[in-house]
Amino acid sequence: MALYPLFLFLNLATILMILWYNLKHLPSTEQGSWKQNWPLWKRDVILVILSTISVIASTLSPLLAANTVTLSLYFGRDFTQVALLTGYHLLGVGVAGFIFVASARIWGKRHLYLLGTILIVISSAWGGASGDNYNSLLWARVIQGVGLAPFEALVNASVGDLYFERGKRMAFSNLALFGGAFFTPILVGKITHTIGWQWTFYLVAIFAGTLLPLVFCFVPETAYRRADALNTDTTELKAFDNSSHSGSSNVPSTGASNPTSFEKREVVPPHQVDALHNPGVIGLSRVPFTQTLHPFNGRKSDENFFKLLLRPFPLFLHPAVLWACLIQGTLIGWTVMIGVVLAAIFLGPPLWFNEVETGYMYTGPFLGAIFGFIISGLLADWSTTFMIKRNRGVYEPEFRIVLVVAQLVFGCAGLYGFGIVSPKVGKYGWFWPDFFFALEVTGMVLGAVASALYIVDAHRGLPTSC
Repeated sequence: MALYPLFLFLNLATILMILWYNLKHLPSTEQGSWKQNWPLWKRDVILVILSTISVIASTLSPLLAANTVTLSLYFGRDFTQVALLTGYHLLGVGVAGFIFVASARIWGKRHLYLLGTILIVISSAWGGASGDNYNSLLWARVIQGVGLAPFEALVNASVGDLYFERGKRMAFSNLALFGGAFFTPILVGKITHTIGWQWTFYLVAIFAGTLLPLVFCFVPETAYRRADALNTDTTELKAFDNSSHSGSSNVPSTGASNPTSFEKREVVPPHQVDALHNPGVIGLSRVPFTQTLHPFNGRKSDENFFKLLLRPFPLFLHPAVLWACLIQGTLIGWTVMIGVVLAAIFLGPPLWFNEVETGYMYTGPFLGAIFGFIISGLLADWSTTFMIKRNRGVYEPEFRIVLVVAQLVFGCAGLYGFGIVSPKVGKYGWFWPDFFFALEVTGMVLGAVASALYIVDAHRGLPTSC
């Protein structure tokens, strides 16, 4: 049994080497089609399926949140060793994320969504069948992390591939990831109390297995090669460079008195630029259904895989990436910390909650997540439109950052409030810690949506390469 992890690693390494050999010279079959020209209903179906499987995938990280004491007694392990079941799971997410984003950049995202779903089914069934073998459950949790990684890292980038006006849909996809994570402990506590903790794993395997055919049949590749002129974050700059040499531009101006001024140019939506220069592109997007079922359909980039694999490290020095990591990571870190503290507060004196009641305490953060996504969905595109009008019709990606004002209000109120009432639950009861936890989660969600929208709009190449 001690050699099993090594055996698993060697087999996975062999499969990856064979896959790498076959993909190294894979030709591009891209037909110049633009996914944003697909019918809206088709793009929405893809988004709904990805969001649904994201809900299932996002349940994996907090799957043991309400079962800490139960598993400690079941395996005869201390609290730290039970916590490592989640810690190593998150390690699997992080390590796989580095590999998967590089793979998505070169070969697209579809094969990773399929791989992630299959791994979730296998590892969840494995975890439920691990019995009293702690090490077996530990490795099942690691593989679950690998299966979660594609949905954690790439769904927002797929939204960027599919939509131009993406505010509400970005909020919806983030709701699937964050909402599922906070709703899980509410159910897990009851499931564990009723039919056993093993069924929390089995149910994940069942639901993920049910969604696998939908992912296979109705989630085609969303990544594609496109002309540089069609990149919303570079079109304007290239137009300025062209105008400085030739006195003209391919991008229509705003009608200002100085048509060659960079500041006066309007960023044209991609589908409008495409229509101007290639009116027949919509017809090109039609491919046989059987072709959309292929896990791979050509390279999306000629960049070196290993170069992309290492790219995240220097990108942390990129101001936009650093800002996005801080604006998301700070409150996400506090959210994880509160989740751990929450179990310690309510499982012990003076309230002495059991796993069911502790699970119910995640109702507040779940509602906070929903509230945050409602606010972000309502404000994301509206605030951008308002700022465009204030800026004389010129769009700037920085308009997406306006949402962090609401993050500041809700996040700080939640953190300060929780810090005040949590040491005195005997005086304040269970409601106020849960209420302020909900406010903190609302702020976290607003920051996540704001940073994701800004990165996708201002630096389109970064979401799948960092």
